[in-house]
Amino acid sequence: MELSDLVTLVASVAAGIAVTCLVILLFDMMRGIEVDRKLGHDAPKRLPILIRLFMPFAPNFRFIARFDSMTTACRQVEEKIVMAGYIDTVTAEDFIAVRCLMSAFGVIMMMLCLFTGKIIFGFMFLGCCAFYPQAWLTTVVKKRHLEILKALPNVLDLLTLSVEAGRDFLTALRDILGRRKMDALGEELSRTFHEIQLGKSRRNALKELSLRVKQPDLTSVLNSIIQAEELGVSIGKLLRIQGDTLRNKRFTRAEKLANEAPVKILLPVVVFIFPAVMIILMVPILLKAFKMFA
Repeated sequence: MELSDLVTLVASVAAGIAVTCLVILLFDMMRGIEVDRKLGHDAPKRLPILIRLFMPFAPNFRFIARFDSMTTACRQVEEKIVMAGYIDTVTAEDFIAVRCLMSAFGVIMMMLCLFTGKIIFGFMFLGCCAFYPQAWLTTVVKKRHLEILKALPNVLDLLTLSVEAGRDFLTALRDILGRRKMDALGEELSRTFHEIQLGKSRRNALKELSLRVKQPDLTSVLNSIIQAEELGVSIGKLLRIQGDTLRNKRFTRAEKLANEAPVKILLPVVVFIFPAVMIILMVPILLKAFKMFA
């Protein structure tokens, strides 16, 4: 292989990598362009514009989610929608219908690309359309769980101080929610607080919160509060212990991520940065050497 062919190959690979990064950036931008949808407590809930484009056609294809073979998938999607906090924005049937519509659209575009000879672009388009909704929903769930994990220790500290100062648990929770900026944890606690106000017992409301969010640390805290209420243990002391435990866990997780960073950055350096540096340094030298020997 001649040097010019090698340079052409490297340039082609670099162009392919650039196109892939551009496609990823485009989908990230489309996910960032969102449409507002408000819940009962005026917290905006948003869907990506790519999903919103197919949403008007979803009611005509809800029958797909009602098949017996789709029962398990529908239940799993519904659980993820609840965990993501989009229960009042989109239903499981509509989401499955949107996934089917996007997959069908991806197949049509793939066929058009195959007829024009662009096979790779066709399969890439099909993969993006078929897997984007589920990937977006999974990402939202993980992001929401992480947000709850970050906010939980501070909320527990505020609850501990309020309860130890002699305030009732629900009164302290109401005051904390009124003064905090609304986030994922605030949304779930506000919903639970309203359920208790409407007459639901605190034990049942906390259990439903645990089943609705399914965040391991929040579930552990809620189970401890329920057990403390049943056994008559001091809630203030329990909240302090849980807060310290979660804070230590957060520090441990931060140290783990910091230790993993050098290993994770090694692959991009070797695959992308190191070859580019070697090309910049060695190609001029090799060109001059070939000219001299020629």
